Amino acid sequence: MDKSATSEGPSPSELIDGRIAELADWRGETLARARALIREADPQVVETWKWRGVPVWEHGGIVCTGETYKAVVKLTFAKGARLDDPKGLFNSSLEGDTRRAIDIREGEAIDAEALKALVRAAVVLNTAGGRGKR
Repeated sequence: MDKSATSEGPSPSELIDGRIAELADWRGETLARARALIREADPQVVETWKWRGVPVWEHGGIVCTGETYKAVVKLTFAKGARLDDPKGLFNSSLEGDTRRAIDIREGEAIDAEALKALVRAAVVLNTAGGRGKR
């Protein structure tokens, strides 16, 4: 059972399904596509629901979150500043020394292979005891 799930309410995965359905526009489609790629990259990823409504994917710690705003779907990688990003997907939250984010706007395609590589790298970083690029 996901650690954020309760026996009385929907599971985090069901809550994420609900968020995607309630958006019913390009943001729902984009979040669904990102979710599918995250799960392809790491079949052991755990979906959680935190901070009153944010989809979170975890494996050995937070891999990334999937927030939806009016103009963007934002994938925030908890330790993104320590990940190599050879394809330059990170385009937001670049000023900090911990997180990095990918803002996806309407009509923008997701580089599937590059996103999956970032997810896999985040899992390696999480499960390696925090060692990685500094």
